[in-house]
Amino acid sequence: MNIALVRHGETEENHSGRIQGRSNHLLSDTGRKQCQELRDKIKDKHFDICYMSPLLRTVETAFIIIGDTVPTVVDDRIIERDMGELEGHPREEYNSFEYWDYELNKSEKGVESVQDLFKRSEDFLNYILEKNKGQDILIVTHSAVYRALRYLIQKHPLKGKLMDGYIKNCQYEEFEI
Repeated sequence: MNIALVRHGETEENHSGRIQGRSNHLLSDTGRKQCQELRDKIKDKHFDICYMSPLLRTVETAFIIIGDTVPTVVDDRIIERDMGELEGHPREEYNSFEYWDYELNKSEKGVESVQDLFKRSEDFLNYILEKNKGQDILIVTHSAVYRALRYLIQKHPLKGKLMDGYIKNCQYEEFEI
């Protein structure tokens, strides 16, 4: 059983350094090109099912990279982290080290706490592992959920500042379970 994670392609908000959170934006031309390049790179990969966030940027990403070749399921548990009052603001206003500190579990300004993010990501992961035993799964999501799922899949300890590795737009990783 394999799980492949994909972060959505670039949006204008990503390019301009604005916090998106759950705001709903389409991909930019660059984002569409990133998805086409990924599609070409993984064209020989087999997937039994694709799960995606309900936001437009992930749905668009999924359909560019797999078209209608794989059954798709929209799942609200893999929607982007709620960034509360910070949505639409410049990224510099977001102290990621505080908001990704598992023990601190900061949720000021309406930002979803990191523990809540990990809880819903873990619920999702346990669900798909049970429901899709032996299948190869593609998950198209957002940077925060991607990071949480990667930590959970790799069984990293959930402590301290969970900021290992930048997740770029249209990043793709595979994990054997």
